[in-house]
Amino acid sequence: MTQPRSINPAKPAREWARLSRLRPTLGLVLGSGFQAALANLAVDAEIPYDHVPGFPPVGVGGHAGKVVLGHFGETPVVALSGRAHYYEGHSLADVTFGIRVLAAFGVQDLLLTNAAGGLNRKFRPGDFMAFSDHINFMGANPLRGPALPGLPRFVDLTRAYDPALGKLLARAGRAARLRLHTGVYLAVSGPSYETPAEIRAFARLGADAVGMSTVPETIVARQCGLRVAAVSCLTNLAAGRGGGTLSHAEVLETAARVQVQAGRLLENFAINYGKIRL
Repeated sequence: MTQPRSINPAKPAREWARLSRLRPTLGLVLGSGFQAALANLAVDAEIPYDHVPGFPPVGVGGHAGKVVLGHFGETPVVALSGRAHYYEGHSLADVTFGIRVLAAFGVQDLLLTNAAGGLNRKFRPGDFMAFSDHINFMGANPLRGPALPGLPRFVDLTRAYDPALGKLLARAGRAARLRLHTGVYLAVSGPSYETPAEIRAFARLGADAVGMSTVPETIVARQCGLRVAAVSCLTNLAAGRGGGTLSHAEVLETAARVQVQAGRLLENFAINYGKIRL
């Protein structure tokens, strides 16, 4: 059973507050394909995950494993550069602990990013997809277990992804001159890729892209009262959609090819967000 963490999320949040005077309301989680977004960030402080009590280690290529505070333009942000995954053997409480710390730190709005496989036949490797909704096929929920004091037990996910943040993301995509679709993301536990039969079934359920992360973070963020937007870098076509086999090397190769566009997308989003919040 998933248990509440013994470490209070407020403890690492207080540590971050001692390292930086920045108090961002915008948080970012940088998955595969989005690490290069930090290239244009004016960094104020960096904290490796292994220096943050309660953070699980990151063991997947393409994930840096650090907390970064800084500015995109005039907008202060706090970024979790890399994530731990359920398929690595971590509990969902561990996987989502960083989201609880962001909420304790004062973050109000969250942009989640990842790499995903495209199901929709209009999608091409190197495109991007903003989430309109999700389907949780991970077989688990991060809220399972004893109720946490002061937080809702039953979280409404009717609008898991905030329409206003979605509009900001669409504007940022146009400014970055990239192909940004909108669609439904389906999360599986991994780490094996899906079979062609599973992909056909997922498409019939209404999924446009498939991946192995992000949904647990969305659920916990909504429990904590954060507004959420999410975007996938479509690094490959899902099983049976293309002509070859799937590999993590292909994911990293495509992510590297579009990393500049991904960085511009996040930077534009943050700058536009700051103009609205000011």
